[in-house]
Amino acid sequence: MGASSRWQCNVCGFIYDPANGDPDSGIAPGTPFEAIPESWRCPVCGAEKSEFTQL
Repeated sequence: MGASSRWQCNVCGFIYDPANGDPDSGIAPGTPFEAIPESWRCPVCGAEKSEFTQL
């Protein structure tokens, strides 16, 4: 695990890559998935963080 771990949305297939973060949602590049607030949602489909699976 750690900053190199990518996570995929089980609903739409979006992949969260910590190297890129999610700047549109206020998640800076380099932010590990584990450090993202539970209130964060998939930027594509709006699924909850719990809907993501580690790749």
